[in-house]
Amino acid sequence: MSRWWRDLSLLLVSALALLAGGLVQAAQQPAWAALIWAVGSLVMALVLVVEIGRRLARREVGVDVIALVSILAALGLEQMLVGAVVALMLATGRALESLSRQHAERELRALIERAPRHAWIQEGSGLREVPVDDVQPGQTVLVRLGEVVPVDGCLQSAQATLDEAALTGEPLPVTRYAGECLASGVTNAGSPVLLLATRCAAQSTYAGIVRLAEAARRSRAPFVRLADRFALGFIPLTLLIAAAAWWFSGDMQRVLAVLVVATPCPLILAVPIAIISGISRAARRNILVRDGQVLEALAKIRQVFLDKTGTLTGGHAHVQSVEVQGEVLPLHLLELAASLAQASSHPVAQAIVRAARLRGLLPTAPRNVQEIPGQGLAGTVQGHAVRMGAVGYVQGDAGTGAWTQARLQELDYLAGSGCFVAIDGQMKGVIRLADNLRLEAPHTLRLLRARGIEKIVMLTGDRLETAEMIALTAGIDELHSGLTPQDKVHWVQEGCRHAPTLMMGDGINDAPALAAADVGVAMGASGVTASAQAAGVVLLVDRLDRLVEVLDIARHAVLVARQGVWAGMGLSLLAMLVAAAGYLPALLGALLQEGIDLLIIGNALRALGPLPGIGRNGMPCVDIDRLEDEHRQLDRVLADLGQMARDFSRRPADKARADLRTLVAGLHDLLERHERDDERRLYPLLSHYLPGEDPLSAMSHTHREIFRLIHLLSRMSDDFNRGHALPGADEVQHQLIRLDTLAKLHFAQEEALFRSLDRR
Repeated sequence: MSRWWRDLSLLLVSALALLAGGLVQAAQQPAWAALIWAVGSLVMALVLVVEIGRRLARREVGVDVIALVSILAALGLEQMLVGAVVALMLATGRALESLSRQHAERELRALIERAPRHAWIQEGSGLREVPVDDVQPGQTVLVRLGEVVPVDGCLQSAQATLDEAALTGEPLPVTRYAGECLASGVTNAGSPVLLLATRCAAQSTYAGIVRLAEAARRSRAPFVRLADRFALGFIPLTLLIAAAAWWFSGDMQRVLAVLVVATPCPLILAVPIAIISGISRAARRNILVRDGQVLEALAKIRQVFLDKTGTLTGGHAHVQSVEVQGEVLPLHLLELAASLAQASSHPVAQAIVRAARLRGLLPTAPRNVQEIPGQGLAGTVQGHAVRMGAVGYVQGDAGTGAWTQARLQELDYLAGSGCFVAIDGQMKGVIRLADNLRLEAPHTLRLLRARGIEKIVMLTGDRLETAEMIALTAGIDELHSGLTPQDKVHWVQEGCRHAPTLMMGDGINDAPALAAADVGVAMGASGVTASAQAAGVVLLVDRLDRLVEVLDIARHAVLVARQGVWAGMGLSLLAMLVAAAGYLPALLGALLQEGIDLLIIGNALRALGPLPGIGRNGMPCVDIDRLEDEHRQLDRVLADLGQMARDFSRRPADKARADLRTLVAGLHDLLERHERDDERRLYPLLSHYLPGEDPLSAMSHTHREIFRLIHLLSRMSDDFNRGHALPGADEVQHQLIRLDTLAKLHFAQEEALFRSLDRR
């Protein structure tokens, strides 16, 4: 029998006993009424005896002892009605606690119950439905519209439209292409697709998340034992007040009244309900807290250690620019490189393919592809021999020329990486890549300091030059680079000696450090990784600012729990003193204690509600989604702007004129229209949610400067295309650089602003 049904049965027995005894008493049968009330009291007493016996076997003394003593005292003094009322009071409190637990665990249960139970296996020309646990790697799985992907696998269909909100929090459907890996737990939002299973269900992403959820749901918060430690002082105090009441009055009814109002339901209820409510609230925000001990430890954190790659940065390479030498065009070089990169699953290769598609290029199928892991790719594309990868692999025995050496120096200065490309045996260009800092990272670190975090440290195995750029941009207090996993453990342990410490990471190499910290936080949705298994908290949404939110939730839940403990003990102590003085009869005391219980339960449930002083400021989610979607639609024109800002003056004259004309048209149609729409509709709306008379005046000024530069470029384009002596290519490039710099800064500011308002 489940805890809920057992407590509900006790409540029904206690209520029926009290009601039946009352009816018999009204029928002038006091002896039978007393017997019925006694039976109801004894049932509760027997349950308490069994539970207390089990706790004593574990060498634990709990608050249930006082409840048992009060029922036995009522029966011993032949106050059967009082005993029945106390039994009903306890049964009501237990039932309410179970109901609260069920409500608080709803999100955790929903996560577990969402796991798929069956899968469709394609065999030959037919389909066979099998239990999801029977799916083996190498089998082809069909996922229909609306179904949850049952196992991790590689997409075989041309493309798939997926709802990944359950794992990443992304509100919009995401398109994946053939060859990409799909994580179990995402929902197919488009046509049926086929995937090749790469893991069995037990080893897949969603199964790992479910295991973590089940562990959190089953756990009993150690903070509850803190309530039992309170009871170690509360029990002797209760007995002392009861003894004093008997000593000064000789009236056992006062003793009974003291014991009745001392029944420690507030102590029993306040802590577990508040803690589990906090865990549940975190789960609603896609933050999985392993147990109550972790939640309590979170509330004490004063130092934060962060990994770099995948935590402070997005963990994915992005193409920043394409640098070329000779007559080859940047987009043509990117198209050739992307065509060859299609044959590789390496993250850099996939980033190049994504960049080509973003710019509207159509990669062609390569031939005779050869890949050397860690070095690069070689093959034939459109009749050209193309080689791409590390400079040594691409350059071969020809040595490093002046142009290549200059590009290597630039990459070193910018703390980035590059994929060099040779065509028909000649070095033609380099594709610059970087793992960008998360947009929300600086804002998150400022919020952490506002929450009382004393020191923020970055631990990374990356080289110092790269780590320094990220640390300076994010606002890190202390940096340690070039670390092994053992080194990370050392620094975390050193931090734990000075203050409660949190370590946050996402990779397998972070798992030892996560386990060494007072609280480990795993970044991202991959619940089967070693980092997630070692962590006490798993962020199922790929957003760094959830760290601030889980700290707020933990501190609020622990505060509510402590308030419940002290308020419950204080009210019970006051009632005991009144009862000891003879002003509170036992029966009235039992009713008063029931009211205290309800008050404490209501207070504990506050941990489920909104955090005080923290919210989304009423910002409509739809506007944030619209902005992010429009920003994504502008990626292509902004990428073209950035590329032309770097190489416009080196382009052939005819090509430069055509490219500039196309770019200006795109700036008018997309960028200018977007910014004017923001100025007319979005900014006035936002002003209502931000302090100050005109909080977005600086952003509006940037809009006006963007409009001016677009207009200037439009005039320069007209003159440049007419062949006028002025402006020259250098002057046009100068204005392109200004607009590119301003647009990047403005978009970063806008996205940081909206992420600060978005608390989804």
